[in-house]
Amino acid sequence: MPALTAAYEVIRRPLGEILPRLSAILAEPVPHLAAAELSTHCAHSPFKAYGDAEITGRLSTADLAPLLAAGVPGRPWQGMLTLADTERPALVVTSHATPRGAVLLLVRDAAAAPVDEAAAALVQALWDLVTSHFDRLAAEAMPGALARSRAAAGTRARVIAELGEAYSAALTGLLGVLRSRTLDDAAARATATDLAVSALVELRAEAERDQEIAEEPVGQAFARLADALRPLVRHSPVRLEFGAPDSPRTVAADVAHTARFIVRALLLKVLEQEGVTRVHVAWQLTDDELRATVRDDGPGTLTHGALAPGGVAERLDVLDGRLDLDAVPGWGTTVSATIPLRVLQNPAPDPLTALGERELQVLARLALGHRNRAIAQELHISESTVKFHVAKILTKLGVESRGAAAALFHAVA
Repeated sequence: MPALTAAYEVIRRPLGEILPRLSAILAEPVPHLAAAELSTHCAHSPFKAYGDAEITGRLSTADLAPLLAAGVPGRPWQGMLTLADTERPALVVTSHATPRGAVLLLVRDAAAAPVDEAAAALVQALWDLVTSHFDRLAAEAMPGALARSRAAAGTRARVIAELGEAYSAALTGLLGVLRSRTLDDAAARATATDLAVSALVELRAEAERDQEIAEEPVGQAFARLADALRPLVRHSPVRLEFGAPDSPRTVAADVAHTARFIVRALLLKVLEQEGVTRVHVAWQLTDDELRATVRDDGPGTLTHGALAPGGVAERLDVLDGRLDLDAVPGWGTTVSATIPLRVLQNPAPDPLTALGERELQVLARLALGHRNRAIAQELHISESTVKFHVAKILTKLGVESRGAAAALFHAVA
């Protein structure tokens, strides 16, 4: 029971508070100075760290990426690692509860005793649960999370481009000087050249690591979609066909999550029709957009109104996408969702980003007209907790009534 309580205490937190809460809960069974995670489900902040600032301030994706690559899910590893220029004992736990994996690092004091098997198993179980929770949130492509991902992706792309250009220019200039024939000290020149080349390689490697986490090969993303859709027609006479994108390119994680969610929602609507025997699902990728298409041979009577309850439009709006429907009575329906690949340079601010995940859950139900008691039952919390969340929501959004908060939610989400 304590383990279940601990798990509940962790996953009920907003995303930004999950690592601090997990660290606090694990402080007793596994005393540690700092905790860090690399979670590839998260497009806007895959790397997070919490704890001793002397350690966390010097950790980065580069430190955790090799641990994720080398980790074995279900087999926590403990030993000495060189972190922040100091060799320290650490516990590393890897999970494949998300398709691309996630790793948790607990940095321990030099005098810490080895972690016993029961404590290591507890850390593994909690981390598997947390990453499963992450994967569900990512797969559902919630509008608030999508907005944060898209805004952060734009910022990250600009920063990487600016740093890359600045450092490349500086180091290329340095190489030009050091390679000059007017320099006499050949040994110094060779050493400095090696240092500059190494710096350039590391800079480019850092950008590539960030891209690998924040983006996904489009073919791999479509294959994950196909695997998720096949069970939906396993016991149905409907034949499901796939048109995979013919491209080696990658797409941003938020785009992949949204496209998968939308196609799944559209397929469920298509399968509700009478007389459908064949459905074709395809993705097409251009320089500027990803187009996801669901085409059926049904009665051709689907309308935009019939698709509205699935949450498709709300998610497309966040990414400035659009939904097109072409229904021909007696011949079938083709529904296409188009998602831009380019990030807006100055995206409009989203007031919902001020809300935590639990507050977003409460607001979404409030916007549907649910009363406090119904919200409490749906979220398995007390009615007084719902009232507390509603009060915080009104304050953060700067509105005075539930109706105004609901109107703002519908306008933004």
